[in-house]
Amino acid sequence: MSQSEMYQKGAAMRRRLLGDEWVDRTAKTTYADPVMKNFIDVATEAVFGILWNRPGLDLKTRTLVCVVSDAATAREAELEIHLRMALRQGWTEAELTEVLLQLLGYVGAPFARDALLVASRVFAAVRAGK
Repeated sequence: MSQSEMYQKGAAMRRRLLGDEWVDRTAKTTYADPVMKNFIDVATEAVFGILWNRPGLDLKTRTLVCVVSDAATAREAELEIHLRMALRQGWTEAELTEVLLQLLGYVGAPFARDALLVASRVFAAVRAGK
């Protein structure tokens, strides 16, 4: 894929949200596969380049929107990514835990429980520098 201006903005935003180490590591693992490379190229331009760079919401709020939507739709792999982003944008483990607990009453205990299990793993990994 040619690197349009929007792709370059998206690549910079993705690194800002996830950090160089995580982006570089996933480029060598998940996105080394040609099919997944196509996915991340499109997501970099369309999602990170366009959506994440829109005015109107700060990055901290945008990450919380993603955490809640992932938990409510049981998207555990995406929840893991977005929890990392949320932590990097200043949300605390306690705040994110409370957000996920709040979902108990609105999307149900199984969704909240699964999301909290993912959060527990992510928090431990981030604390360990992984």
